Amino acid sequence: MMPYLGSEDAVRELKKALSNPHIQGDRLRYRNVIHKVIRHMTLGVDVSSVFMEMVKASATVDIVQKKLVYLYMCTYAPQKPDLALLTINTLCKDCSDPNPMVRGLALRSMCNLRMPGIQEYIQQPVQNGLRDKASYVRRVAVLGCAKMQRQQWDVEIDGAIVNELYSLLRDPDPIVLVNSLRALEEILRGEGGVVINKPIAHHLLNRMADLDQWGQSEVLTFLLRYKPRSEEEVFDILNILDNYLKSTHISVVMGATKLFLALAKAFPHVQSDVLVRLKGPLLAACTSESREMCFAALCHVREILRSLPGHFSNLYKKFFCSYNDPHYIKNQKIDILCELVNDENVHSILEELRVCCTDVSTQLAHTAVFAIGRIARTYSEKCVKILAGLLEYKQEHITSAVVQTFRDLVWLCPQCTGSVCQAVPGCEENIQDNEGKQALIWLLGMHGELIPNAPYILEDYADNIKTELSPTVKMELLTALVRLFLSRPAECQDMLGRLIYYCIVFYEKIIITEEETNMAVRDRGLFYYRLLSSGINDMKRVLSGPKSDSSLGVLGDRTEQPVNSWVPVFNTLAPLYDKKLWESITASSGKCELPVGSKTNTKTLVADFQTSLDPETHHDPHDGVTLLSDIAMTSELFEEKMDHSNHRSLLEHRMEEKR
Repeated sequence: MMPYLGSEDAVRELKKALSNPHIQGDRLRYRNVIHKVIRHMTLGVDVSSVFMEMVKASATVDIVQKKLVYLYMCTYAPQKPDLALLTINTLCKDCSDPNPMVRGLALRSMCNLRMPGIQEYIQQPVQNGLRDKASYVRRVAVLGCAKMQRQQWDVEIDGAIVNELYSLLRDPDPIVLVNSLRALEEILRGEGGVVINKPIAHHLLNRMADLDQWGQSEVLTFLLRYKPRSEEEVFDILNILDNYLKSTHISVVMGATKLFLALAKAFPHVQSDVLVRLKGPLLAACTSESREMCFAALCHVREILRSLPGHFSNLYKKFFCSYNDPHYIKNQKIDILCELVNDENVHSILEELRVCCTDVSTQLAHTAVFAIGRIARTYSEKCVKILAGLLEYKQEHITSAVVQTFRDLVWLCPQCTGSVCQAVPGCEENIQDNEGKQALIWLLGMHGELIPNAPYILEDYADNIKTELSPTVKMELLTALVRLFLSRPAECQDMLGRLIYYCIVFYEKIIITEEETNMAVRDRGLFYYRLLSSGINDMKRVLSGPKSDSSLGVLGDRTEQPVNSWVPVFNTLAPLYDKKLWESITASSGKCELPVGSKTNTKTLVADFQTSLDPETHHDPHDGVTLLSDIAMTSELFEEKMDHSNHRSLLEHRMEEKR
């Protein structure tokens, strides 16, 4: 009976097989056993006990067997550093093998041995590999320079290696050229990366045709660092780049476009022409089967539309949602459709969004409803009609989103107020979430004089106040009832009194009642109670704020930005993130963090954030917030402070009643 995979018996059997002379004499059987060792290793089984047997197996002319053994040694070398040193002689010997594949494999394996003291053994083989006749060995040696520098990051950079890598930029093999750029960038990271001067830039441009697509996109990224000296040189480079705007590989097109836009910074008409030519490749990427590529392309389309709002207007159907699109792609497409609306396509786009509003995904339905609200700032009559029609579905999530959209719409577009007020009655039966309730209550309070049954809807909310869990809904209800009381006092007086009584009575009956316990609601109720006590005229003066603000403009969210404002982040991860989120990510990446367990003086760090209250040292009260790290309060002192605060609030309330 064979031992099961991963058991100690299985590993013991493998070790026995590797030591068997009969198996070692049979090339295929020996390789098959090594295959089993690698299979166990990839499944997470600890096969480090066969390390010595695998080292012996490396002495072979079979290149497949060498690859397997070197893979094993690179994996377990950190765990067996003493035994791993025994493989150095074999690897050094293979670095001089007549077969370039063996030399490259041995050199790559040596550079991947992550163990202390290995640098002194690999330095000479790497230098020899940089001058090797075989291009494969040079490719491996160039990347080995970066690995070697990374393993000894605290050692000064070897200038001879750097000069050798710069000279390899003229290597006849294109992959060696690209690998040299990558290695120089890694080695010189602390000094700002590889330097691209005029000779290097022109050489890279002339070698672009020899590179593969990934090498071209890599070189185009490095060429962004070169600043041409004259206008003539700029147009010479643009002429060379022109062919790469027609590439079938989207990464090359995007890299060439970014370089084109950066070089043509002073020529807006050239930038516009390039963006027009980018339409086809971007649209092809937007319809790609790769969802990641599709999402990235859609984000870059949004970036372009910030500068050219109507750039894709004639191709708006390309951004209609497909049934199998994931939600994050549908959200991007809906946002783009909002930017492409004009007089010719508004009916088609609104119909597409109306269909999305009834999607089974609640998140997508909300996004589509809010998108119609954005378009309503320009085409208010059409959009309000569609939104009012959505209320007929009597779906909770749709009704809530529509009411929230109505609230924003009457604030930004006062001409919609009449149509919205006609559609609002009846919505309260299908709204259960807090956001929808707040929006509806705000509409009823702000424009209740135009809604006949507004007091009765608010009365239902007031009667069920004890079952309402959200403090924000309660505070919105208080404000709405006070506002509606000013325009319809006879219908609101009684329920307003009951609501205010409920909100502030808690502190008088703290033991025997279960009334409102939220401090914010209680303070809001007390505020309105005192405001009513001062007289209606004072209350009207306080609450006579505007009911809308049309100064935000119909196209307030479509401020055009110059192309040069987003060129630096084009073809990067920045368009995939929200602007503020990306700024926080890039800002935090540059911060230095203290290592775990470091003995840095914590008091010194606290002192940097702490200002003193001492009048002799504290000159400006606006210099900063005072933070004290040694504040402590006993339980007795805390209870005393709380009792005093409660007693003072109770006295204030009783004095108000006596007045």
